[in-house]
Amino acid sequence: MTSADAAASALARTRLSVLDRSRTRTGQDPARSLRDTVRFAQQVEALGRFHRFWVAEHHSVPGVAGSAPTVLAAGIAAATSTIRVGTGGVMLPNHQPLVVAEQFGVLDALYPGRIDMGLGRSVGFTGGVRKALGHDKDDAEDFAGQLEVLLGYLTGTQTAHPQVHAYPAEGRRIPPFVLAMGEGADIAADAGLPLVIGDLRGRARMVAAIGRYRDGFKPSVWADEPYVMIAGEVAIGETAEAARRLLIPEAWSMAYSRTHGVFPALEPVEETLARDMTPKERELFESGLQGKLYGTETEVAAALAEVITATGADEVMVTTSTYDRDELLASFARLANL
Repeated sequence: MTSADAAASALARTRLSVLDRSRTRTGQDPARSLRDTVRFAQQVEALGRFHRFWVAEHHSVPGVAGSAPTVLAAGIAAATSTIRVGTGGVMLPNHQPLVVAEQFGVLDALYPGRIDMGLGRSVGFTGGVRKALGHDKDDAEDFAGQLEVLLGYLTGTQTAHPQVHAYPAEGRRIPPFVLAMGEGADIAADAGLPLVIGDLRGRARMVAAIGRYRDGFKPSVWADEPYVMIAGEVAIGETAEAARRLLIPEAWSMAYSRTHGVFPALEPVEETLARDMTPKERELFESGLQGKLYGTETEVAAALAEVITATGADEVMVTTSTYDRDELLASFARLANL
């Protein structure tokens, strides 16, 4: 078997999915980003290759419009018909488990068999956001306990509030996933849940966490065996340079956030390339372009096959963002053809 055949075989047996963060763009109404996310989900579904379409939770971030993932998921599920829809994820420390269970119960009742419950342990990015949400950093430390209560509401076995039932969620088989790195992988293993882990830049750390997850996995009512979904940015163009250009808006946004404390909207590639960056900004910008999977279809197929083999991943969730939505869709269309 040639290397190209091996890559094709690895990709053929691995699910591909999409996470869209509803990134805002300069010169555009942020509300448009949410409508564009719904339209993008329809386009991704039409490609026929992708298994899931997930949306994220961010609060008080100028560059991200997605602040209410379950609400957005409802809009996406209504506008699509076959692709699974979920959250990547709902940040459980920001919410009461009962409310989260109820929201997913409603989603699954309206769109049965198509809803995924991706859960994370992050809290608000700043002290002001955390205060506004009514939570603090320490709330993330009890993620395992919050997760247990939430899953108990779905199975009807929670004991924290014995007289309380999460209707219509109770008894519904809504697949839960844990978004994790490091300690979160251990929590997923102990709870017997599928693991979503990234990003692709920290390959050694990711592989180590996946190993611990598989070694410590305890079968549960939710999963008989470990299930690993790796997440990261992937860009495909006619040339490697064209693919690299797709990553530039996100790399600059990240570099700006780390030097100014504000995560901005995506800007056109030409504006970023014309900037006079400080040495620190340049360092962070170039760093942000490293470790991503980009190139031609042949190059990306080989790179994806390598990381799938190294991690034993069951699924790859692609999180790529760029300013030009047509170019973004073209990249995903190329990915669908691998």
